[in-house]
Amino acid sequence: MSKENPIDKDKITETPSTLEYAHTVGSAVVKPIDKGKVKGRAVSAMVDQTNRQLHQIHEQINVLAKQAKAIRRRAEISEQIYLSEMNFEPLIGHTYYLYQKENLKFVLSMLSPEEWGRSLKYEFVAEVDLLSDHTWDIKRSNKDFFEEDEES
Repeated sequence: MSKENPIDKDKITETPSTLEYAHTVGSAVVKPIDKGKVKGRAVSAMVDQTNRQLHQIHEQINVLAKQAKAIRRRAEISEQIYLSEMNFEPLIGHTYYLYQKENLKFVLSMLSPEEWGRSLKYEFVAEVDLLSDHTWDIKRSNKDFFEEDEES
């Protein structure tokens, strides 16, 4: 005597893991996923993350561009100062004063405009510091040549 399964053969399977639904009362609920929704969320997250990273890179590029401009500006100023007349050897970390003579030539001096008093014959151009890399840093100036770019 063979016992027959009382459940309809169309409603049972030898491989329950292939069913699209839970095959017992205690099984986890299996819901079909909305593939469009999943892909949409993934794409949205990807776009948001890449935009954030691109924004960070853009900010870093701006910082580097400003630093490059500052270095270029310091090199140009330094070249101008080294082309000027100087009757002494400037020392690193000291402050000096750049003036322009009537003949439009520049001269570097240890004397500030205040120390010259009324006997100042030259036009004050800038107060400068000699840095350890032998470039010059402008502390203050009154010439357009030494002014910062407006974009900086």
